[in-house]
Amino acid sequence: MPKDQNGKFTPIKGKPSGNGKEGLGLRRSISPDELEADLEMTDKYTMGPDELQPSVHMRHPNRDTAKKAVQQQHVREAPADKAVEETFDQPQHNITATLLSDTIDKNTLAVLAGVRGDLCVTIYMPTHASGQAVNEQQDLIMFKNMLQQTQKKLEEKSVAQPLIQRVLAPGYELLRDEMFWKNQQEGLACFITEDSFRYLKLPVSMQQQVYCNHSFMLTPLLPVFTNNEQFYLLTFSKHNAKLFLADAFSMKEIRVEGMPNGMDDVIHFEEKGDQQLFRTGSSGGGQGANYHGMNSNPDHKTDIANYLEEVDRTLWKEVLNDKHIPLMMAAVDYLQPIFRKVTRYQHVTDEALTGNFEHEKAIKIYRQAREKMQPFFEKKKEQALEKYYNGSAGALTASIPDDVIPATYYGQVNCLFVKKDAQLWGTFDEKENRVIIHESPAPEDECLLNNAITQTILHNGDVYILEEGKMPAESSIAASLRYA
Repeated sequence: MPKDQNGKFTPIKGKPSGNGKEGLGLRRSISPDELEADLEMTDKYTMGPDELQPSVHMRHPNRDTAKKAVQQQHVREAPADKAVEETFDQPQHNITATLLSDTIDKNTLAVLAGVRGDLCVTIYMPTHASGQAVNEQQDLIMFKNMLQQTQKKLEEKSVAQPLIQRVLAPGYELLRDEMFWKNQQEGLACFITEDSFRYLKLPVSMQQQVYCNHSFMLTPLLPVFTNNEQFYLLTFSKHNAKLFLADAFSMKEIRVEGMPNGMDDVIHFEEKGDQQLFRTGSSGGGQGANYHGMNSNPDHKTDIANYLEEVDRTLWKEVLNDKHIPLMMAAVDYLQPIFRKVTRYQHVTDEALTGNFEHEKAIKIYRQAREKMQPFFEKKKEQALEKYYNGSAGALTASIPDDVIPATYYGQVNCLFVKKDAQLWGTFDEKENRVIIHESPAPEDECLLNNAITQTILHNGDVYILEEGKMPAESSIAASLRYA
């Protein structure tokens, strides 16, 4: 092909560009200007249908043009490879994430403890009820990361990918549920099997943890099950009175029917002519004293006593007559001794909150009350330890895992003490009464401490998690027994 003055190739006159032997060789790269010029020449010298070169192949007019389409369809419909076919052959379960229970009690524990299988996944994480963490979706992001950690752990255990995707799908669906993440408490626990995805909202914060085994890890739930001591908190002033029920984690108001709405609801004054008449009554149905006549109004302390008598009478009738848990007062200092004198409830605590709490937020009052009640929560544990030490020389204590673990299954344990953050891996054959302990977890092992804690609670025993220095024996587990 000849070149022009600028060194560019020009097609031979009367022939299209690229025709001939040069088109059979390797292509060279060309510039945009060369490409445009080449296309212009091609358009100019393109021959019509009657002028095709002999080397150009032309399709026969009777050719079956649909043949290739049919062949392509056959290719698309060819059987997939075995792995994919097996995936579709597996039963597809529509698993959705469901709340296991609104209340966390022994029944909840029994349900979780009864689950056994080849795939049992437990996820724990902290959450937030309000604040910047909720606005920034920090809990949602953490949960996504934990689902990814779970997938990795299951892959390490050689769980099939289709099964991993199926059991974790409800978790990924939760990531799209905006209201779910706006209505959290302090912690979240998820319990996953091959055909279920259940969760609990927890009143206590949890450390991040993913556990994959043949049963659920329930030890982190222990504070919820064991810190079940409750107490009442009564806030009162001359203008209102409210009763709350509190535990180690939260406090809620109890609506008491007939509760006086302040002193004015009990102490009434009437004016008739030039006389001022005084009368006590009750919106709660109680029988108050009546005073009539000029200047017959008792002193102010008597008014308060009458009012608080009516508060106590209403509480006793509606709530406290069959209760035995502590009641803490929250009131200004001069009202407290008056209530102590008039109340018939025998479990009013010596400790009290002093101040005016009429306009205080309940959460702030609860935190102060919870701190005051801490010795009450610790007292039971101290008594349990004292009982262990008093019986340590006899047959009703045990600190060897081979003895303690079977005892938890057979209902022998009254109080169980477990070292904080300890793990003990192995198996227990209940039929053979045989404990096998390994230094590191084997494929079929479970955490024996986790199972011992669960069994103790299910058999109405008490469990205490202690720091290593406070354990009653040089062991990760110890127990006071009901019988030898």
